Amino acid sequence: MELKRKARLALTDIYGKERLKTSKEDRVCYAYDARNARCIPDAVVFPTSAEEISRTLALACELGFPVVPRGSGTGTTGGSVAVEGGVVLVTTLMDRIVEIDTDNFTAEVEPGVITGDFHKAVEAKGMFYPPDPSSAGVSTLGGNVAECAGGPRAVKYGVTRDYVLGVEAVLPTGEIVHTGVRTAKGVVGYDLTRLLVGSEGTLAVITRILLKLLPLPAATATLKVSFASMDEAAEAVTRIIASGTLPRCVEYMDEASISCAQSIADLDLPQGCRSILLIEVDGSASEVATSLEAVAGIVKGAGAMAVEEARDAHEAKRLWTVRKKVSPALYLFGPDKINEDIVVPRSAIPKMVKKIESLKKEYGLPMVSFGHAGDGNIHFNVMIDKKDPVQKLRADAVIDEIFDHTLALGGTLSGEHGVGITKREYIGKELGDKELEIMRGIKKLFDPKGILNPSKIF
Repeated sequence: MELKRKARLALTDIYGKERLKTSKEDRVCYAYDARNARCIPDAVVFPTSAEEISRTLALACELGFPVVPRGSGTGTTGGSVAVEGGVVLVTTLMDRIVEIDTDNFTAEVEPGVITGDFHKAVEAKGMFYPPDPSSAGVSTLGGNVAECAGGPRAVKYGVTRDYVLGVEAVLPTGEIVHTGVRTAKGVVGYDLTRLLVGSEGTLAVITRILLKLLPLPAATATLKVSFASMDEAAEAVTRIIASGTLPRCVEYMDEASISCAQSIADLDLPQGCRSILLIEVDGSASEVATSLEAVAGIVKGAGAMAVEEARDAHEAKRLWTVRKKVSPALYLFGPDKINEDIVVPRSAIPKMVKKIESLKKEYGLPMVSFGHAGDGNIHFNVMIDKKDPVQKLRADAVIDEIFDHTLALGGTLSGEHGVGITKREYIGKELGDKELEIMRGIKKLFDPKGILNPSKIF
């Protein structure tokens, strides 16, 4: 849809000419997320306050144009793109860390704060914010909250929703609301905070976030463990979790993702290595030493070819940097990527690994898997050339099979990427008609005019 002249004038009144972008060159810059599908908006605005966002949404309700909230645009399911046109509302100028409360271990932030910058700020004060998505160096806290981001540390510490105490948000009708509490406990009324976390920008625009922090662990250590097969690595993960030792990260890479990693940096792996685990433990110095000894014994018993501890923090950081760069390196295997983030019970990881291996043989397409093995979250990728209709049909069949198998194992179709537009057609596989009816009713209650991030999820 084309933005009407009345809307352009009203938006100019709110944002001035500097923070309202309407040229095609500017709009194209905000037509993508990491999924790389183009949906050009009619305008892009850069608010600096909840009041400006309130005026924008009230205007959208009055004139009937869509508004799409956006942080850094690092999502992978199309959640921040303007499928129906309208206005993309970019929150990156709202980037203040308002307060870090060292007495109560909380922080108040605006949604445009970069996650990695926030990590550094709280760690400088001896505190710890565990959620650590791969995009932490560029993604925003507001986007993390909207998608309920996770990351490698989720196995021990949980995901974003576990650290959001409350939010300030603007409803699609323009009202500003405050949810949650500053206290450790609070059960007055329905938990609107938890409803908004992970709602993918479809229910409200988050403008402030109150976050829970933890004490910074005194020590950490990282192991790189090599295996001759993915089956052995998967079995090792199951044994680690069953042992009662809980690392803060257990990441795996299969043979294809190792090839991508090696294109970034030499991992110095033994001959014949076809899978690796990156395992990190934390706690007091004595706890770390005990956990390292226990984990090393378990992985050796599971058939590890080599178990190597990072010599220092620099080497550990290098290993994690390589792991986080695997996803963009996947284009070595093809020009287009279908990226899914299925989750299965941790005990079912070996079964899922076997299914992935069988799909590779059956369909003959490049498939790459890596991810958060410690919590069962597998990033499964099929690399194709979408211009080839045969490859596209085969890839669609692969995704259908992998989703069915995931649900049969008691899993879920998305662990941290959300539904957006890429998983809309599959949502009925996991959710029943009544559940979907309730969710659509919630959307209608929050957004009666249907102007906020339309065409997402449902």
